Amino acid sequence: MFRGIHALNLDAKGRLSIPSRYRQQIEAMCEGRLILTIDTKDRCLLLYPLPDWEEIERKLDRLSGLNPQVRRVQRMLIGHATECEMDKQGRILVASLLQSFAGIEKQVVLVGQGKKFECWDAPTWNKARDEWFEESETELSPELEMLSL
Repeated sequence: MFRGIHALNLDAKGRLSIPSRYRQQIEAMCEGRLILTIDTKDRCLLLYPLPDWEEIERKLDRLSGLNPQVRRVQRMLIGHATECEMDKQGRILVASLLQSFAGIEKQVVLVGQGKKFECWDAPTWNKARDEWFEESETELSPELEMLSL
């Protein structure tokens, strides 16, 4: 389970250091092989261990390619999917095309989301987070209220 928020920096070569507490888990789960792709709703990236990503690909592949929404999501997620292998220092290379999509220049925020991380440009994350806090003052949906947080 990936959880928490981690403030990181891209190095000069565009590499991102995976938080040390997850490196051993990632190595055991997928031999350090990860997939980085774009989010279809927000200007951020999604980072999956390879086995979890392959499950998503199988699900997407089963959907009808005749549906324009399905084709759009397939093009966005699968088309931008980039294999990343964690090096011995626990870093992955973030392709420049993906950096550009998410607006990532230097400061990065990794947000744990269970089976994946969201990878945000730090200023973009801070702005979005502040907007979400303002929105959270509205009434919660019944399914969220049932969680009794």
